[in-house]
Amino acid sequence: MSDEPTTDYFADDPRTNRERMLAGDLYIADDPDSQRISRRAIRLADAYHRAFVADAEAARPLLEQLLGELGEDAFVRPPLFVDYGENIRIGARTFVNFNLTALDVAAITIGEDCQIGPNVQLLTPTHPVEPQPRRDKLEAAKPIVLGDNVWLGGGVIVCPGVTIGDDTVVGAGSVVTRDLPAGVVAVGNPARVIRSATD
Repeated sequence: MSDEPTTDYFADDPRTNRERMLAGDLYIADDPDSQRISRRAIRLADAYHRAFVADAEAARPLLEQLLGELGEDAFVRPPLFVDYGENIRIGARTFVNFNLTALDVAAITIGEDCQIGPNVQLLTPTHPVEPQPRRDKLEAAKPIVLGDNVWLGGGVIVCPGVTIGDDTVVGAGSVVTRDLPAGVVAVGNPARVIRSATD
């Protein structure tokens, strides 16, 4: 069986796969620029982890190089795993615990004063459900947005295209498949709102 796609999905599209990726359209992950940026991100994340062990404050410039934006007094405990890093924005005073996996094929925006528990996954990539395009390695991505003062408990998974409103709490181990409004507590798989955050 050949690895070549059976259909030329981009016959009338002059854009590169990276341009299609950044536009949120279907693409194939073989663009040399994307591969270069990904390798840079892996090196910077590793360097940040190593430097953090010796001196957390001295390691911060490496994290600033890795991420698109890092707010004042934001704190990220390594290890941190990203696709590109440059598509991630973390607001001021946000705390990120160990083992964040942030697959930033599309933008990931984390607001101010957030608490991100250990082993959280923020996953922007999507793949076709239809078998043949998936076999042909097509993929896309949808952005993730966390408002201000959001708390994600340990092991939370946030799926592509999800927005979580300000002040919302998501219980440990929950899987967020749809948008959540501001000021609520949500738990479960899929995550469901169970009450107001101010009750």
